[in-house]
Amino acid sequence: MFRMSGAIYKDGRLLRDCVSRQEDPAVSRTGHVLTALNEICAYLDLAVPIWLDPNIREFQRKSRTQFDKDCFMEEIPFDYLKIEVIEE
Repeated sequence: MFRMSGAIYKDGRLLRDCVSRQEDPAVSRTGHVLTALNEICAYLDLAVPIWLDPNIREFQRKSRTQFDKDCFMEEIPFDYLKIEVIEE
């Protein structure tokens, strides 16, 4: 099972969070990550952020990353969205 958490923060405080669970063993890790990110953004009522090179590198190394205002096409009412793999 693959689980990934997502949370939005403003001024260092957690505003909202959720966890996405993916159970299809035939799907690749990348597929799980992208599906989970889409589910998290839908639940939190956010546009899906753009993966910039620093996000990709950090996620590959640490299985987590933060998306700030530069990763979104529209204005965001929070400081950043943090995603992290909980279980693989």
